[in-house]
Amino acid sequence: MFPLTSPIPGLVWAYRMTPHSKGERLSPEGSINDILEGDGFAWIHLNLVDGRVPAFLEQFPGLTPPAIAALTTHDTHAALAIDEKLLFGTLVDFQREFDATTRDIGWLHFALSDKFIITTRLQPIRSIDKVRAAVEKNAGRYTTPLQVFELLVAEFQRGMIAIVLELTEELNQIEDHVYGSERHDERRRLTPVRRLIVRLHRHLRTMLLIMRRAVATDDEEMPEGVEDSLARLAGRLETVDQDVYALADRARLLHEELDSRQSAETNRHLYILSLMTALLLPPSLVTGFFGMNTTSLPFADGLNGTLHAFGFILMSVLLSWLILKRTGIL
Repeated sequence: MFPLTSPIPGLVWAYRMTPHSKGERLSPEGSINDILEGDGFAWIHLNLVDGRVPAFLEQFPGLTPPAIAALTTHDTHAALAIDEKLLFGTLVDFQREFDATTRDIGWLHFALSDKFIITTRLQPIRSIDKVRAAVEKNAGRYTTPLQVFELLVAEFQRGMIAIVLELTEELNQIEDHVYGSERHDERRRLTPVRRLIVRLHRHLRTMLLIMRRAVATDDEEMPEGVEDSLARLAGRLETVDQDVYALADRARLLHEELDSRQSAETNRHLYILSLMTALLLPPSLVTGFFGMNTTSLPFADGLNGTLHAFGFILMSVLLSWLILKRTGIL
């Protein structure tokens, strides 16, 4: 990140890209005019942690109030809009730690015209670093801000594919345990996987819907090339969404299988308890009868009353067993 003394608050990096050039990383001491001067276009990436960013964007030439609001919002949902030849909104992505990517959802805000593309974020984003590396390696491939935007979405798609592969492997392991000979309770592993799949599917469907809606915008407001670009990106995301939907179906079937096995196990336990209750109920009645403190009880007099009572208990158990056997319960 550039030093705090930079005239541009929250500046992470800024590039100027011209046709057939390697791409120039601009000095942190430059002003807005320095960034926008010259041929080609500029890419400015800002950190919203710096509270001065909104005031800086209000002075940025070419940005409209809706675009500034999109760049500085803290909303956690995807959005895409076109206004006065500007394309702006919020893209879903994955957060990045210092040494690894995560599965935590992050949000990348952007606005672009034919002369610049501005991106902002609160947390480090996986796709941004991938795009910056691609720009530094071969900046001549990216002659318009729209191509950088396409690369951002394409990198998000690649990240989604990597997550899908990881989730597929996790579901494979859970499936092996569920259908294996040994009993394992895989609910604790399956539940977070299902939660992540549902979130990814929801955000992907939202991005697809907003891209299709943006394509349907009035032609006079549409910047050149945006319609074809959004159509291509929607096709790429549609493919990934189908894979995520397939994972959701697979995880749901595994969850239903676990529920079925849990229900079968519960029913088996209830069956055993019911049999024990049926076999022990008649002896309970016998002992309850002989335990009454009333006069004239059978076998109250003599030395063999207890043995006779035990005989009645055994006969009641045997009779219960014969009835259960005869009715097919046992």
